[in-house]
Order: sequence, then structure tokens, then C-alpha cells
Amino acid sequence: MTGKPSVLFVCVHNAGRSQMAAGFLTHLSGDRVTVRSAGSAPAGSVNPAVVAAMAEVGIDLSAETPKVLTDEAALAADVIVTMGCGDACPVYPGKRHLDWELPDPAGQGVAAVRPIRDDIEQRVRGLISELLGPAG
Repeated sequence: MTGKPSVLFVCVHNAGRSQMAAGFLTHLSGDRVTVRSAGSAPAGSVNPAVVAAMAEVGIDLSAETPKVLTDEAALAADVIVTMGCGDACPVYPGKRHLDWELPDPAGQGVAAVRPIRDDIEQRVRGLISELLGPAG
């Protein structure tokens, strides 16, 4: 990969896990990584408990909206990270795919979302190290 890396986070509804991951990667990498998120069957809005849990760590997702997964977004990504999609998220040949097994925050309160959020943050920090080096 040359130049600025591009990461696409995908889950079914693009209302929880993928939004948190995109929020962390954007926040922690600044403008050094192009970040997108999408869902195979997007919800109408981001999960309010996810918005609240992310606000606790200084990341505002209140203006985010779930987006549909497009071939264009996937083909533009260097790395595609899926989160609990199963067969609902297509595989794109030639792309680096990571699958992060994480509980679904749908229908959960903020207290249940916090450990998922913290797990995602650690995974994103590891991804930043891979993409940008340990000082990234």
C-alpha cells in the first residue's frame, strides 16, 4: 500500500460497531487514514447508546448516519474490516479483509456498550500500528 491508507468498516446495520470503529480511527489517526463505514442493510440511525458511549470518550457520532455498502467504497479501501456480518457482507478479491468478532450493541444500554467500545478502541489502535507503524 502506497500513500494514505484507506479503511472501510462494515457491519450489517452500520449503526453500532462500524460507527464506533470509524469514529476511533478518525479520532486517533487524524488525517493520516481515509476512513469509511457502511452496512449491508443500514439502519435508520446510529444506536443512541453507541452515540452516548462514544461521547463519554470525547468522540461525537451524533451527526453520523448509517450508509449502504457500495462496491465503490469497498474497491477504494485498502483494508475492509467486517464485524459480525456473516454472509451478509461480501468478500472483495484482492482486498485485505479482517473480521472482528464483537458482540452486537443493538438493543443494549450504555453500560453494555462500554466494553464493546473499549474492545474496538484497542483493535483500532492495533490497526493504526499496522498501517502507520508503532509511532502512528
